[in-house]
Amino acid sequence: MGDLTDRKSVLTHYLQRQRDALVWKLDGLTERQARTPLTPTGTNLLGLVKHVANVEYGYFGEVFGRPAADPMLVDFATADDNDDFWARPDERIADVIAFYRRAWVHADATIGALPLDAVGTVPWWREERRHPTLHTVLVHHIQELARHAGHADIVRELIDSQVGIGPTLTNVPDHDAGWWAEYTAKLRRIAESFPG
Repeated sequence: MGDLTDRKSVLTHYLQRQRDALVWKLDGLTERQARTPLTPTGTNLLGLVKHVANVEYGYFGEVFGRPAADPMLVDFATADDNDDFWARPDERIADVIAFYRRAWVHADATIGALPLDAVGTVPWWREERRHPTLHTVLVHHIQELARHAGHADIVRELIDSQVGIGPTLTNVPDHDAGWWAEYTAKLRRIAESFPG
């Protein structure tokens, strides 16, 4: 678990746990499975990772005057809505993951180099919030990353019933498919007992 005796270590520990969980959601999937939109708003696993990678580069690069040498996968100045939430045909799973891992390295270097009270500028935030500390940006990004990791949990479960936060760490009881079918049927019966 590492040294969790100071605030920065605690924050970076939870940041990395969410990164690892999100990337693991792509493990073993085909390009089609990773790209298939499974919600009415188009949520797909590869798009979630692409979005988070671009956001992480932005928050821990541009915001603190430490731009990455890596070109972003999306040019937000010219992008259409949600262009960062899907992968182009030439962007493979391995490419997006490699880009995200480079974003981690860049973000970790920024976090390591600056004190938590360092002030950045977030041009896309409202004026009254536009100059947050590194601490605020870290907490904000961990919250956003955890939200998207939660989306990924559900999308991956819809693809092949895989659940958990890693290959050896699950966050649900260990039961067979029969138990889960009975459990789900029970919840469905309860829900259906209420009017529409």
